[in-house]
Amino acid sequence: MRIDILSLFPEMFVSPFNESIIKRAREKGLLEINLIDIRDFAPGKHQQADDYPFGGGAGMVMKADVVVPAITSCKTVDSWVIYLSPQGKTLNQNRVTELGQKNHLVLLCGHYEGIDYRVMELVDEEISIGDYILTGGELAAMVLVDAVSRMILGVLGAEESALEESFSQSLLEYPHYTRPRSYQGQEVPEVLLSGHHENIRRWRKQQGLLMTLLKRPELLLNREYDAEEKELLQEILFREQINGE
Repeated sequence: MRIDILSLFPEMFVSPFNESIIKRAREKGLLEINLIDIRDFAPGKHQQADDYPFGGGAGMVMKADVVVPAITSCKTVDSWVIYLSPQGKTLNQNRVTELGQKNHLVLLCGHYEGIDYRVMELVDEEISIGDYILTGGELAAMVLVDAVSRMILGVLGAEESALEESFSQSLLEYPHYTRPRSYQGQEVPEVLLSGHHENIRRWRKQQGLLMTLLKRPELLLNREYDAEEKELLQEILFREQINGE
């Protein structure tokens, strides 16, 4: 996959994209990331990429005659152009999975009061990472790249990792434990030490259901359950009922 990121502050991405999974994906040739400085397309000595809004108002607006050439410099027939914007649809795992199937993403990071609306003619989709305000789209772009990169085949060490992770099945992840077996009176669940793979798998599935029920119950609404999940949920509810008495 190729991802081009258009930003007024491309240096913000250097450190995050040279660490951990993204670094390994780039080294393996599975992910190509290009950082494009929007100011390079601004004419004049001062490379002004923004200006005052027509009609008045606070803040500055990124100029169409700068942003459009920046987009067209990297846009191809395979490109999917995303504007990171608070007006976009909130990113979720389903959309991340879909974007992971794209060949080429172009991420446009807004700044100041946003971009000249005429730029939107080149934008395929607006994406938000939540209902709050950020200084610019750079942090949102980092989140998107991190999430999407995990969907690329071969990026994660184990092929099942991406499928088993939290939200991939509309469930939160089960609790994880490592050594020591006992710490300050808290013990690792015996089932994880049993070596019985089927019991471990079943325990993890039930714990994922329990974590979701306790922390994000809305994720369980309108979800289709298989027979095992229904049985595990009944066990959870029965146990909670007994504990509550």
